[in-house]
Parts: sequence; C-alpha cells; structure tokens
Amino acid sequence: MRVLIALGGNAMTSADGRARPGDQIAAVTVAMEPVADLVAAGYDVVLTHGNGPQVGNLLVKNELAVAVVPPVPLDWCGAQTQGTIGFIVIDALERALAARGVRRRVAAVVTRTLVDAADPGFARPTKPIGRYLPRDEAAVLIDHGETWEDRGARGWRRVVASPEPLEVLDAPAAAALLAAGFVVVANGGGGIPVVREPDGEVRGVEAVIDKDLGAALLGRALGADVLVIATDVDGAVLGFGTPHERAVGTGDVGTLRGYAAEGHFASGSMGPKIEAACRFVERGGRRAVITSLGRIADAVRADAGGAATTVLPADITREVAGHA
Repeated sequence: MRVLIALGGNAMTSADGRARPGDQIAAVTVAMEPVADLVAAGYDVVLTHGNGPQVGNLLVKNELAVAVVPPVPLDWCGAQTQGTIGFIVIDALERALAARGVRRRVAAVVTRTLVDAADPGFARPTKPIGRYLPRDEAAVLIDHGETWEDRGARGWRRVVASPEPLEVLDAPAAAALLAAGFVVVANGGGGIPVVREPDGEVRGVEAVIDKDLGAALLGRALGADVLVIATDVDGAVLGFGTPHERAVGTGDVGTLRGYAAEGHFASGSMGPKIEAACRFVERGGRRAVITSLGRIADAVRADAGGAATTVLPADITREVAGHA
C-alpha cells in the first residue's frame, strides 16, 4: 500500500512555534518515529510538508538585508526550504530506520508545481505572508516589486497570490525513486509555483500554493492509496468553539463538502485540509485522513478511532454503514 503523509508546520517547529535550527531538527526527529514504523511494516511511504515558518524566516532576512542585497524571490524561498527541510527529514528518518534494523534509502526531490499564469489570484493577491512592517520599511520592498497592503494599526503586510495547483511537474522523478525503493520527500510547501510560457518554457512566480491541496495532487500523481494530513489536532470538528462542538468521524465527500458549505471549517486552517481530502478521494484515492501527528500510524492502519476525520468514497461509506 502506498501512503502519502502531509506533515504540518507543527512537525517542524517547537511546541511554542519557534523554528530555530535546533527546534526544527528536534521536531522532525519526533515526527519520523511513526513514519519509520510504517516503513518497517512494509508500507510504501511518500512525505510532503509545510514550510510556512521557514519561508517566514527567509522573508525576515530579506527585509533586514534589503539595503545590501536584493530580496530573494518567493519561488526561491520555496526551493531553499524544500532543500533544507528535505535534508533534515532524510537524516532523521534514516536514523529512525537504522534503529529498527531497516535498510531503506531516503531521497528528497526539489519539486515544481504548475499553476495558471491567468489564475485570478495574480490579478489581486490576497494571501498574507510574513510579518507586519511600518510604512517606510514596506515602501522599500514595494520598490523591489512586492505587493504590500495597509492593515491599519498593525502596519503593512505583504500579500501574494495563492493559485490553484494544476500539475506536479516533477512527480515522474519521485515515481522513479519510489520504483527504485526509496522513501521519497517531495512537493514541500505545495511545490515551487511555476507557470508555462507560450513557448513552453517554465519560470517561477511569486506565489504560495496551499500545502494540503498540493499533497492531494501529488498523491494522485503517484498513485497513493491513502492520504494522511497530519496537523496539530486529532481531526475536524463541527461547531468549533461552541457548546455543541463535536468531532467529525467518517464520512463521504458529499457529507464533508456539505459541512464546509455550512461554514464549519475555517478557510485559513481546516478548510483547505477538508478540501484536499475530498479531492484526493474524488480522484481515485481509497481514503484520506486528517489527524494529529501522533496518530499517523493508526490513521494508515485505519484504527485511529473516532477522533480522526476520515473521508471515504460514497460507495464504501454506504457499505460501512450497512454493516454497522
């Protein structure tokens, strides 16, 4: 069975959200324990990951150094963080596998994701990234071609496009490594956003791709059976923050999309995860699970319990209900 595990930011930062090098290494070391258990049990594993805190750190360096060197473009930030996080994951997973007596090679692929140059997000960027700055500091970065918005008392904040991911261009490289027996890390941060020019040339663009939507796309490109979206909660809930709050257990795509339409899932957090899980199943995946980092192995083995949110194809959901 092939499993794609999408690691959230909590897998690569300390409990308080700090992303110093030592914090990241320690967090990834913990995250790789259940992953190593799955590899040792014979599962074919692909990993992808978020990169928000790491890109945020690079943006701060851009701001501090803007008077000395030109800012590094956002697609370069994505590529750099894919390389750094991939390196940390390789080291940690190889150590965990060796401790289990498992000899498996691990590889990280710098991965590009194709988006449409005509995506509406490019005409009016809305995705906020990085920290707030005073007007005069933001003005320097605006002079370098960045888009910043006045957010009132808190200051100015950069906004970028968050286009729809269309194709993981380097999925064939990841597939070749999987076929050769590697555990593969790919498409970190949703992939490096690129567009294709009329002459066929590919170029990077200033954008942010949702990591979970990118994971769903990668999962189907690589023929994954199960998608596990690992986050900092056990699963999705209805009526979040109200006295009627309850966990979302197992449901089909229609049910989960219905909950989303009712406004149960925030657009900046659980909403994209629910959408990614639904897309994965709609496009042929057997099962998608949203759960906490510590429940990854249970989620893959389908015994994570009611705390995890599991999305199944409608026909399988009906079959499960008929045997209840």
